[in-house]
Amino acid sequence: VNGIEIYNMKIDSKVTSRFAHNVITSRAVNRGNVHKEVFFDVELPKTAFITNFSMTIDGVTYPGTIKEKEVAKKQYEKAVSKGQTAGLVKASGRKTEKFTVSVNIQAASKVTFELTYEELLKRQFGKYEMFIKVKPKQLVKDFEIEVNIFEPQGITELEAEGTFITNDLQNIVKKTFSDKKGHVSFKPTLDQQRTCANCTQSVLDGDFTVRYDVKRTTPDNLQIVNGYFVHFFAPTNLPKLPKNVIFIIDISGSMSGREIQQTREALLKILDDIKEDDFFNFILFGSEVHTWKETLIKATPKNLDEARKFVRGIDTEGMTNLHGGIMRGIDMLNAAHEGNLVPKRSASIIIMLTDGQPNVGVSNTQDIQAHVKKAIEGRYPLYNLGFGYGVDYSFLEKMALENKGLARRIYPDSDAALQLQGFYDEVSNPMLTDVELNYPENEISDLTKNSFKHFYDGSEIVVAGRFIDNNQNSLTVGVRGEGANDALSYTAQQDAEQTAKDFQEQEYIFGDYIERLWAYLTIEQLLEKRIAATGDEKENLTAEALDLSLKYKFVTPLTSMVVTKPEDLNNQDGIADKPIEVLNTYLKNLLSNPHTCMVYAKLLFIVKLISIKPSFATPQPYLYTAPPTWYTSVDGDPHFIISVPQKEDAICFNINENPGAVLNLINDPVTGITVNGELIGDKRANSDAKIQNTYFGKLGIANKHMDLKLTVTPEKITIQNGNEKTGFTWLDSVTLQQEGLTLIINKEKNLVLSMGSGASFVIVLHQVWKKHPLHQDFLGLYTLESDKLSEQTHGLLGQFFHPIDFTILEIHPGSDPKKPDATMIVKNNELTVTRGWQKDYRQDPKHGIDIPCWFVHHNGAGLIDGVHTDYIVSSLF
Repeated sequence: VNGIEIYNMKIDSKVTSRFAHNVITSRAVNRGNVHKEVFFDVELPKTAFITNFSMTIDGVTYPGTIKEKEVAKKQYEKAVSKGQTAGLVKASGRKTEKFTVSVNIQAASKVTFELTYEELLKRQFGKYEMFIKVKPKQLVKDFEIEVNIFEPQGITELEAEGTFITNDLQNIVKKTFSDKKGHVSFKPTLDQQRTCANCTQSVLDGDFTVRYDVKRTTPDNLQIVNGYFVHFFAPTNLPKLPKNVIFIIDISGSMSGREIQQTREALLKILDDIKEDDFFNFILFGSEVHTWKETLIKATPKNLDEARKFVRGIDTEGMTNLHGGIMRGIDMLNAAHEGNLVPKRSASIIIMLTDGQPNVGVSNTQDIQAHVKKAIEGRYPLYNLGFGYGVDYSFLEKMALENKGLARRIYPDSDAALQLQGFYDEVSNPMLTDVELNYPENEISDLTKNSFKHFYDGSEIVVAGRFIDNNQNSLTVGVRGEGANDALSYTAQQDAEQTAKDFQEQEYIFGDYIERLWAYLTIEQLLEKRIAATGDEKENLTAEALDLSLKYKFVTPLTSMVVTKPEDLNNQDGIADKPIEVLNTYLKNLLSNPHTCMVYAKLLFIVKLISIKPSFATPQPYLYTAPPTWYTSVDGDPHFIISVPQKEDAICFNINENPGAVLNLINDPVTGITVNGELIGDKRANSDAKIQNTYFGKLGIANKHMDLKLTVTPEKITIQNGNEKTGFTWLDSVTLQQEGLTLIINKEKNLVLSMGSGASFVIVLHQVWKKHPLHQDFLGLYTLESDKLSEQTHGLLGQFFHPIDFTILEIHPGSDPKKPDATMIVKNNELTVTRGWQKDYRQDPKHGIDIPCWFVHHNGAGLIDGVHTDYIVSSLF
């Protein structure tokens, strides 16, 4: 493609005791006669950690180095200032992250890319699954996937399939397994890769999945290697435990249409699967809370029929009283246990589905978390399903993890009903409750999680640890759990010699796999605990996870990998980060589709406040992805435009102040949110102009209740959370969610920020031509959902979040024949105003459509409260 030929691509996976070590190698040559850019573009599972990357160009190797995120960012910022860098990893799809590196190479040069990542394969529905994304984007002379599996317990089944595997390709997928070894290979020739006989398109585009399971003659398996152990626990043939399940369903208005229909569809399928010994109930919450029955009831055929009728009639109404719904569910389950309405030996589960944020009753998420934790008291798991992108996912995740459950995002697609049902299937067959795996305390240190609320059929519990005495080679473990008929209790023993015997086929072993498995599992669990932790506990968990990530060279949310490249040919160094789960894609979509933006604006009565768009800036591509950008050429360029929807009109004004002045834009004493902006001028004074242009060159957004500060410049974005600082640049594509904060950076375009339950802010990056003699890059600020700020909100912009009215009298010719003057009556003042224009780029992204606005002279005098100098503050925060 474009003179670059990828002539070799190999995906090599070695799996030892569920731990997968994957190496993707790609070799390319520049067949052109000038230097060209070569791309290495792969997708890997979100559950994996990258451990290594290198590229070799004409025999010289450029390795990636893994560093603490802050250190990497500093190195990265230095490189950015030299114009040398690019972010490499982005979330893409439901299960994957995309890793992209490009490098310029000379004509006839060759490059080899090699990426290594590791993950622990999880058992679900009775099988381990390894997922490989295949998308070479061109025909590759030597293409191969090879998977070698080594399982000391022995392999019982092995399957491999690809979404792109046609009948013709079926025979090329080779699978063999015997006793402890399994092998899968897929090696299509050039012709077999073609979409048709003479086509140059590749058929290889999709998912390649390998699934297998192991022999289980005992309920568990213990392995000891080099001072570390791993313990796999997955008993079979246990009698099923009856379960008590409460479904708590959001029926607020935003669930209407496809969402509620898919929810009904999923619940009907789930009702078909509920066993007769189970107990269940439904709780619905909109503005009010409704229950189907007053208590949990047994799943008799008659009750299930009645439940189906109820589910078919579920419809949406009102707002989101999430607290009321979830507390009703917990109280009901607690009462059922206390009153012995449900079997003593049974497993209780709460499944909550919501698509929004609490806004009726108790709506402070921290209060809700505290109430829920106190009411559940660790008795049963809470599973939170977040439907779509309007949810506060970090709140749902924290609340679930604090209550021994987990959160799952339900993607708003045509298969949403199947996603809901799939989640239920994972937890629908509890076999044991209160499972504990105990190891001699004086022998073991650094143990991973060893107590589990439920063990579900088809899954597996994995515990790993480190021996205090590195030479110890035997271990006794005690296992306990509560089953359907009685308690399960036994001890098991293993020694290192037995493991060594199992592992005589040494070529399958990579490094100290059990030690790396232990490190992977420990980091994963520390990061999970960190989500709900605060203060010192959070700092300690962070330090521990960072330490291990650096020691074992894993790219985790706390580390980054810096990739250096040859310095010639304009190559840019890059940085690989682990994307953080979330995405208020709802807002992202909103911004990428200006039409919806306006509809949304009307729904929420948003006051659109839009800052500077000087007339010199030719419409940049960002206009496709931002709300309408406005400007006028009256008296310089207005910084502020206030939309007055009921008049279908707008008012604009300018603040002429010196560069360096900091203006208070928004100040809300109730939510604790303030927004200040610092002005910058042109690179040099414009000798022809009476008034010099100024723009916002720095914005500071703070929430004092949450101890959060965000500083944005045209170069970088910094978040300070208490004493913890995180930095990004506009070259990053970031989606970040932490305590009450959602930040999305759309690379080189805009960022979206929401804090707590307050308004959301969009900051747009306006970039000018780098060598422009006069102008420099600047920022624009928009406020969404300003109605979420309190009535006491003030500031140069904040005061206009409350409805404003004006009357226009006596329109008469002004100094410019095209721009009439008029008298405006506003706030009991009589002002002379001039008609100007704002540009609306929605229908015509290139030229825009002129829409009029009334320009208020003299720094908004008479329109703003007080005088403009009242809004000058000493610093950004």
